[in-house]
This record gives sequence, structure tokens and C-alpha cells, in this order.
Amino acid sequence: MSILVTSPIGPILFLDGVREGRLSLSALFIAARGYVPPPIILGDAEVHAMALAEYDHAIAWRARFSLPADRTSAYAWDGVSYEVAGDLTGDIRLAYVSCNGEEIADMEREGSERNAMWARLRESYQAKPFALMLHGGDQVYADEITLDHKLSHDWPDRKPDDPSPPALADLRHHLREGFFARYAAIYSTPELAWLAARTPSLMQWDDHDICDGWGSLHRSLTESQVGQTVFSVARESFLIFQQAAREGDLPFRFADRSGRHLGWGISAPGLRILAPDLRSERTRDQIMGTGGWAMMTAEALRKAEGHTLLMSSVPLLGPRLSLLEALMAVIPRMQKYEDDLRDQWQSRAHREEWQRMLKLVIQIGQRDGHHLTAISGEIHLAARAVMDLGHGLHLNQLVASGIAHRAPPKAWAHFLGALASLGEQPLPGHPIRIKTVPGQSERYTAERNYLLLDRSSGTWSARWDLETSGMTKSLALC
Repeated sequence: MSILVTSPIGPILFLDGVREGRLSLSALFIAARGYVPPPIILGDAEVHAMALAEYDHAIAWRARFSLPADRTSAYAWDGVSYEVAGDLTGDIRLAYVSCNGEEIADMEREGSERNAMWARLRESYQAKPFALMLHGGDQVYADEITLDHKLSHDWPDRKPDDPSPPALADLRHHLREGFFARYAAIYSTPELAWLAARTPSLMQWDDHDICDGWGSLHRSLTESQVGQTVFSVARESFLIFQQAAREGDLPFRFADRSGRHLGWGISAPGLRILAPDLRSERTRDQIMGTGGWAMMTAEALRKAEGHTLLMSSVPLLGPRLSLLEALMAVIPRMQKYEDDLRDQWQSRAHREEWQRMLKLVIQIGQRDGHHLTAISGEIHLAARAVMDLGHGLHLNQLVASGIAHRAPPKAWAHFLGALASLGEQPLPGHPIRIKTVPGQSERYTAERNYLLLDRSSGTWSARWDLETSGMTKSLALC
């Protein structure tokens, strides 16, 4: 896939962090070579963009600036004023999305069909603006980017032996241009572009931002020269297009500024948002490495008032998968889906890690005396679950997936619901209950969707917008 940038793309706003009562922001622009973006206008001040990355026919630019975090404000660019509902101090609304695409021929889909839920989210904003837009993974589907190059066309089904340095350099160039084209196409869609210019985004990646099943594939594939080239380019692209950053230049919200893992956290009055990185350190035997666990352990020891939102790109609470994994092991035609199950916290390969994470969640809740909410995507369904944390506290999990990915068959949602009916209790005394989304009869809802989170007078609630069923009733979270 190639794309020619004929008109500037942007601004795309990202939240670098909250500091001293202000929103630290980055605005991303994509423009053809030879075009220099006009400055951001803040009253009498001008903020000029710097070149972030260069491609064959375009350049990605970034401008950093700040706005108040206690009221609605505005900035201007290229003669247009953009209002930002950036008040994080009182009643606020947040939006959560995931799975913005599909594995096959995503960019060939008709725009109004592909972006129908983005159009609905824009209407939701126009009715009541939200302060932040949280993106929980699979912001792009990069699965087809490896095609049309001799080294990667059949990867990961096949890996070439000992490719030469020039061949790997050519592959890197092919992949960089492919990732660029994918991001440029997505950010130029009018529905997303309108929202992204007015609402700061916070993003964390999942496998399709790299390739399907990254980290759950066999190590001989991911640690091969082709595999590492794919990951390296995907990571660079993630930093540029999902963080408006580059190597050695990460925003201060990242737990490890060296970037060995890409987990981050945000603190605002009465709200903490945590987004551990479940891909950078992942292998078939682990979900997070030393960096990710260090971040989550430190957060469990840090007191935070109010409410904690935990962005887990794959659902933290779910049904027992060991039965399904055992079934797949003995049915050859199902073994190709083995990496999809291994992606999950509930995989038998990750049970000890899952228990470790849940213990940290319990520690956070009991230390701060407040409920937690985990928000997840990845499964292309709407769902919710609850785990008892003790002392009258609960972990609510809300799954919203996907904003653009079409829903799987209803039979699959019904099967998962039946599996969930068996129950799961990875930690004694803390049962997990898979519940229905408000207004739905099945535990898993097979419709495209997004999530709205509201804090009103200190109390949090959530609503899903389901493509066919419409907006759900409000669900109280605490």
C-alpha cells in the first residue's frame, strides 16, 4: 500500500502528561516534503513544529505546547481555532476505543462503513465533549505491511536463512514506508481527524500494531533477523505516530524513559490512568518483563486518591481458557489459533503472571481504599466482568472492541459466554464473574462499539455505544 500526502494531515493531539495544573501536549502533523506546518498559536505566542521523521515523499512533524488542565481552552492552527475540553479537576468524560481496523484489506473498505462508529463518537463529543480519548490497542492493523517484500512476504510462516545486510536494509525501508502509509491513511479519515484535533489521545499498543500475535509466536520467528526488523520498525512507528515522540525523546509519563518497555501512567486530580506495555517484553512464556513489573509494583506502592483506570490491552478478567487450549492442541486445523489464546492473561502459559497482576490490583485497591476499573479491547466484542477485591471493593472490567473491526459471528460470542458460565477464580476468595453489558442478554455482545466513561460529583459510570443496539444505560462503577 502506498499513499501520496497531497494535503497536510493534522493536528493530531497527544497528552504527554499533566504537570503543575497544565496539560503537556504534542501535536502531530504529516505533510509532503517541502511543506513546513504553520505554527501553533496560543494567544500572542507561536509554537513551531520540528521534523520528527522523514519518509520518501513526506515528513512527520511535532509541536509541543501546554494548555490549562482546569478549564476548557483553545489553540489555533492554520487559521482554525480548536477548543479543548481539558478540565480534569471536576466532572469529566473520557472516551475509550480499540481495534481500529481489520487484518485483511482494511484500507480498501468503504469509508462510511469502516468509520461508522467514529462518526457516532464524533456525535457523542458534539453532544458532550470529552477531555481525553484513550486508545487501548490495535490502533492500526499492520498484518499486510510485510507483504510484497521477498524477505517478509511469507513471514511468520517462513523465515529466510541469513539475509544479507543490504537485503535487511531494503526490508526496513519497505516496512517504514508501509507503516507510514497505514498511519497516514487512518489519520486522514475525517471522522477521526476531527476528534483527534480537539481531544488529546493516550495510546498503548497491542499485537496488530506490530503483527498478529507478536510475542506469542515462536521465538525462532520473533528473534530472527526479519522478526527483529519488523519489531524495530513497528516500535519506531508506534513512537512517532502514537506518541508523537522518537527514541530518547519519550514524554515524561513513561515509566522507563529509555524505552526498554513502553508502559506509562497519568495522574490528575482524583484519577490515575495506568497503561502497562504488554508487548515490548512479551515472549511465549511471559507477558511482561522486569521493566513492566517494576512499573506496576511501584504503582501498587504509590498512594493515589480517587479512581484508578488500568488499561490492559488484552482483557484482565476472562473465562478459563485451559479447556479450549487443550482442545486446540489435538485438532490440527485449530492449532493456527494457538497464538491468539496465548495472547491472553487467562492462558495456562501465563497463569502465574495473571495471579501476580491480580494481586497487585488487589494491593492498589486496598491501599487506596477505592474501586478500580480495567478497560480492555482486543476481542472484537463488548463485555464486562467483576472481581471482588475484599473490604467491599471491586475491580470492574469494561471491554470495548472494536471501533472499526467488524464483530465476529454471534455464535462465537455465545460460545465464550458458555465458557464463562463455568466460572473462574485464579485467586482464592476473589471470584471472577462475567456479567452482561446493560440491556444485553448474552455475556458477550457481538457488535462494533466504543465506551464512554463519566465522572459526576466524584462518582464514575460507563456506557457502551453498540452499533445495532445503540447507547446502553449507564453502569455505575463506584
